[in-house]
Amino acid sequence: MQAVIPHMREPGSGAIINVTSAAEKISLSPMGPYSASKFALEAVSEALAQELRAFGVRVAIVEPGIIDTRMARNIEGMAGSKTYPQVRRCAALFEATMAAGAGQPVVVCLKVREIIESGTWQLRHPVGPDAEPFLGWRRSMNDENWVPWGAQSDSDWLRSSSWTASATPPPVSNACKARKLAFS
Repeated sequence: MQAVIPHMREPGSGAIINVTSAAEKISLSPMGPYSASKFALEAVSEALAQELRAFGVRVAIVEPGIIDTRMARNIEGMAGSKTYPQVRRCAALFEATMAAGAGQPVVVCLKVREIIESGTWQLRHPVGPDAEPFLGWRRSMNDENWVPWGAQSDSDWLRSSSWTASATPPPVSNACKARKLAFS
């Protein structure tokens, strides 16, 4: 970004589009390092949007949900932990999302193109079939509910009221519950 910003500022046009993840708002154990890196990029992007707007340079953040990539398939295969139930749950969530039809990488490419061609000044752009529902699910719980929800035992987690229709992890909760997350 440092290399291109001066060349955008001078003529007063351009767009910086950073691809982060819905995971920056939904930090699940064991995804802390990944979520932290995405949150950091979102923070930089948000600050840049404020700094560069006066120069006519747009900044946009693309926030994919679970996209069918090798990385997502690798997470799906992490279910072997006997120490941390959150690892199994996260793996089951990814597995169920893949089974339900995760977004394809092309949706991210199309969103980037749309942002470039539209000239929009909108900052955040969730993309993929589950991005908006996942972000809404997280917004439905405050931090004081989120942390204990993620720290529960497997059996309590499966019975958790957070799996009700009012706060369902989209769109895969029924698949996860039906499979009992592959560990009950």
